[in-house]
Amino acid sequence: MAEPERRRTDRSPWNWLLLVPIVVPLLTFLYNHDEPRLAGFPLFYWLQFAFILLGVTTTTIVYQMTKRRSRP
Repeated sequence: MAEPERRRTDRSPWNWLLLVPIVVPLLTFLYNHDEPRLAGFPLFYWLQFAFILLGVTTTTIVYQMTKRRSRP
């Protein structure tokens, strides 16, 4: 007898990690300052690049932890 088809569910707890890059930039007290400056740029500008890296990193982690493993 053939195995029944499994429906894919996206109910992995790893998906909750995707909230981090959404919520962190909304916390304005993190970047509501002019100092410190990095290469002459105020905190706000270089912190935006840090938020991009945070989003890429968390998305990569969630993808790697939730992708389907192929059976040998």
